[in-house]
Amino acid sequence: MQFTEIIDQLNPLIKAHSLTSCPDCNPDLVGVAAVDEAKTGTLSYIEGNKFASMLEKTQASALILPLDESLQTLAAEKGIAWLATPDPRLAFAHAINLFYKPFQPSPEIHPSAVIDPSATIGNDVYLGPHVVIQANVKIGDGVCIHPNVVVYPDARIGDRTILHANCTIHERTIIGSGCVVHSGAVLGAEGFGFVPSAGGWYKMEQSGKTVLEDGVEIGCNTTIDRPAVGETRIRRNTKIDNLVQIGHGCQIGEGCAIAGQAGMAGGVTIGNNVILAGQVGIANQAKIGDGAIATAQTGIHNDIGSGEIVSGSPAMPHKHFLKVATVYKKLPEIYQAIKRLSK
Repeated sequence: MQFTEIIDQLNPLIKAHSLTSCPDCNPDLVGVAAVDEAKTGTLSYIEGNKFASMLEKTQASALILPLDESLQTLAAEKGIAWLATPDPRLAFAHAINLFYKPFQPSPEIHPSAVIDPSATIGNDVYLGPHVVIQANVKIGDGVCIHPNVVVYPDARIGDRTILHANCTIHERTIIGSGCVVHSGAVLGAEGFGFVPSAGGWYKMEQSGKTVLEDGVEIGCNTTIDRPAVGETRIRRNTKIDNLVQIGHGCQIGEGCAIAGQAGMAGGVTIGNNVILAGQVGIANQAKIGDGAIATAQTGIHNDIGSGEIVSGSPAMPHKHFLKVATVYKKLPEIYQAIKRLSK
């Protein structure tokens, strides 16, 4: 594919951005690559001037650059074709789609799939080997269910949703349209509900359900529990990484991004467009406001306001955490100073 063809196809996809191209360069491109691994015939990207050293070393035939004239001049001097946009990473994400399409099997129902007679299956559906669809399940059009998936009774799967191999969808779980659930994920299993009694822990049955709205993506081996009553809900377009635990009754807002090994106790409420980095832990019933950010390994025990950035455990404002971390590194020196003073 020639570079000018790529520009023509990217332009409507990122039409809010301005694109500029090298007027004299139009190489043939066969793929995409990271800038430090790129070879002749590949397209890559650079996000800012701090990566200028990579531009000097790369073997890429074409680059997506920021609106930085120094980088554009450097690329031209190296004979590298380029286009410039305010968001090179987004443009590169679109460019990948021009060279790579994920595996998508053709619609069919494998002979080994087990489907309850009461289930409703839409049009153009793929059910792979050893899929189990139990009673009263409803599956929309264009759904793709890979091998060994089990869908419990009364679940709902929306149009064009993809369930990857070996995930499990428990009873009454509702999944919207255009969702992706990756391998090993478990949606709608029992929440951790036990009541202390004189005879030990009494099991509280979890009669609620789990709901994923449209466009939600769930990573491998993530678990989202159903509550005793009511629902656990993940709102539209939220993206959840691998190995995340979402407890019973949690309410996750729209457009959130939750990284690997984050964990939420029961009843947590998270607003829209919240970012939780890896290994963030949130205590029972805590509330996180819209647009808040928690950095890696933050421990949240109390409510966090909208737009706040927090770090540390217990969580504190990020700027304060940076000061604390600076002091922490100096504790051995401070300790020695105190010893000298005490003498």
